[in-house]
Amino acid sequence: MPAHLPHRQHETVSGPLAWFGSEAGQGLLAVQETAMARVLASQPAAPWVWLGTHGAAPPDIPGGRGVLLHRNVAGFDGAVRCALPLPFASEAMGAVLVQHALDDGFAIDDVLDECGRILMPGGTLWLAALNPWSPYRARWARSGLHARDPGGWQSSLRRTGFAVDTVSLQWFGPHWRVAHGDVGVGAADRLRAGIALTVNKRVHALIPPKPLRNLRWQAGSTRSHLARRGTAIMKP
Repeated sequence: MPAHLPHRQHETVSGPLAWFGSEAGQGLLAVQETAMARVLASQPAAPWVWLGTHGAAPPDIPGGRGVLLHRNVAGFDGAVRCALPLPFASEAMGAVLVQHALDDGFAIDDVLDECGRILMPGGTLWLAALNPWSPYRARWARSGLHARDPGGWQSSLRRTGFAVDTVSLQWFGPHWRVAHGDVGVGAADRLRAGIALTVNKRVHALIPPKPLRNLRWQAGSTRSHLARRGTAIMKP
């Protein structure tokens, strides 16, 4: 894992992700801080990495355990500047937070594969994305952003090795009015502007030891065996 460097000014983004710097984009991002803090609280001692979109503020968690990277045109920049693969050791991170960094369609399976590689067993991936069924989609229409439904994200997670039976799903952000964002899991929440999928990296069970044979004690069996053996020895 590379040393944590001072945060660099990330490149100006002029593509689809620039939408998140708009008023409408900020209205969606504003409600996600609590969710990210909750994920990081579940891994209090482990290092973590944040992959965020243009306009998003990274989690403000003291302790220096986080590596903060913004998406740029070809990859990421911030604490380090890199493309894929990510420059972190395998199973080095307790949590990976992906905050709308893939909503322009950038290398989705490759990034998720890297998230799985760098996560510790039992570590958490938190993925925030746009909700294609929300009325809020009219605000990012013609921006070049790609909203995928939860089933599409689950398929990508499955392809990259995550156990989708452990995925939890939340809806967050406004329905339409920019300043009225919230979080929920009820039926009415399914029209909110964003979704968040949370999945843990499954711990692979160790190969169990080979079971021992179950030996039974039978009364007289040893004596009979010795008697037969003695007879065989004495036989001319």
